[in-house]
Amino acid sequence: MLTKAQITDWVEQIGEKKYRAGQIYEWLWQKSAHSFEEMSNLSKSLRELMEKTFVILPITIDKVQKSVDGTIKTRFKLHDGHLIESVLIPVPRDNRYTVCVSTQVGCSLTCKFCATGKMKRVRNLEAAEIYDQVVLVNRQAEEIFDHPLTNIVYMGMGEPLLAYKSVLKSVEHITSPEGLHMSPKRITVSTAGIAKAILRLAEDEVKFNLALSLHAADDDKRNEIMPINESNNLEVLMKAIKEFYRTTKNRISFEYILLQGVNDDIEDAKKLAKLCAHFPVRVNIIEYNPIEDGVFIKTAIAKMDAFANYLIDQGIVVTVRRSRGKDIDAACGQLANKDN
Repeated sequence: MLTKAQITDWVEQIGEKKYRAGQIYEWLWQKSAHSFEEMSNLSKSLRELMEKTFVILPITIDKVQKSVDGTIKTRFKLHDGHLIESVLIPVPRDNRYTVCVSTQVGCSLTCKFCATGKMKRVRNLEAAEIYDQVVLVNRQAEEIFDHPLTNIVYMGMGEPLLAYKSVLKSVEHITSPEGLHMSPKRITVSTAGIAKAILRLAEDEVKFNLALSLHAADDDKRNEIMPINESNNLEVLMKAIKEFYRTTKNRISFEYILLQGVNDDIEDAKKLAKLCAHFPVRVNIIEYNPIEDGVFIKTAIAKMDAFANYLIDQGIVVTVRRSRGKDIDAACGQLANKDN
């Protein structure tokens, strides 16, 4: 993926005016051109030379599924034939249109409640492949709902912080005036808990929000459902996130899927409340979505509400998320490139 400086160097080497580089860059990022032929304000000879010299590797729409609740899941095909999924979550009453993007083909973390975790990790996505998901889903939002995307969450297939460079480069283009020019405050990057990478985010002074997929507030339970915790335990994670907040002051949230009989009683809520005392944090309580060969059961609504109310009584900001897109396997933890 060429930088603007590299494009400028090439343009000058072939004897073209320097401003051509800006036009090419605009076509690639602001206009998301998928071919050199589209670059209509460039001469035919320049377009032909670019065709011989460079290659554009766009993602393409492979399949679109629409849920009864309005959620739209899109399966994209990459240039090497691999498949990934993105989800458009419209909430018109809140004027909120969110895309959930993927960062890897598959995943290596094997979280037991997640369908993607049962897949083999093949490779990280390139920054442009992440960016293209946002561009194409934004077009969906505008065509179907007559509204652009308002939020981006890096919560799809894969662990974003194991695709660190691609994720940060994609955010750079999404937020750049020469790209989509979205506010970083409308972007949330989720992680299962890679402490070294969280500290690196702090060092890089990123502007986006951070979400920790917590799902258990003690090490024994978290080890059981999320093997990554064995090498990134809660003490280490809390230190890293505390440093992230100290450095960036960006919003932090804990994602917490309630699993019947595993992590959903009041003792679990008490332990979670203690973790929330380290820094300002929002807790998003999520209902479990069934996956193929899954071993867990969704916590009853009454127990979910009791869990949430305990946290609220402790002064913690809590959102209870009801699942969207379950009928098309588009809900949290269900992305697995399945044909429904």
